[in-house]
Amino acid sequence: MCANVIIAEDDEKQAELLRRYLEREGHAVTVVGDGLAALDAVRHREPDLLVLDVMMPRADGLDVVRVLRAEHRELPVLMLTARTTEDDLLLGLDLGADDYVTKPYSPRELMARVRTLLRRNRRAASAAEAAPVDAAVLTVGTLVVDPTRHVVSVDGGAVECTPGEFRILAALAAEPERVFSRQQLLAELHGFDRYISDRTVDVHVMNLRKKIEPAPRRPARLLTVFGVGYKLTDPAKAAARASS
Repeated sequence: MCANVIIAEDDEKQAELLRRYLEREGHAVTVVGDGLAALDAVRHREPDLLVLDVMMPRADGLDVVRVLRAEHRELPVLMLTARTTEDDLLLGLDLGADDYVTKPYSPRELMARVRTLLRRNRRAASAAEAAPVDAAVLTVGTLVVDPTRHVVSVDGGAVECTPGEFRILAALAAEPERVFSRQQLLAELHGFDRYISDRTVDVHVMNLRKKIEPAPRRPARLLTVFGVGYKLTDPAKAAARASS
């Protein structure tokens, strides 16, 4: 599974270590040392994966992710961070990163996560090539998910979703009322991988509720089924059932 990988890391020793591990697995590697250089490299090289340090000069990793997702670039992003508080870690996922590793990290764990992200990205590309040109638009009440155009709308208004949010929402919308466990939704994000926390799913669900629910703290569409997981429902149909 050879891939083009960009490493954005201002610590030269860390960058060299990462480069050696990635090249040992057959990947072509480009190393840059700041956030602006990372953006430039992504725009010109169209990599398969970006390994991105959070704390960098000129533009930090969080700003890089913001810009890339605003440009609708969907390449996998693996963030490296020395920040260990949950809020700091989840902010990267909120902005559109696919996964994160906290420093100091095990090179073996890091490479396992790299392989997971690359496998998932290749599966998604293969599925897109095999899918019909006009894949069915998914509609759950006034929520519309268009897998072909990769767009979402609610009550006629466009909703901007990160790649991770879109994958979860599309899976839920394809089978309304079905309860998905966190592990099942995690498989939509990363495939089955023991290194990834199912807390990632909760973050994406929380962010989706902010975007598709009139009252995110009292969700009517994206519901929690306690002790099991989540499901997507049509609020109008749910209200009709409750009143009958």
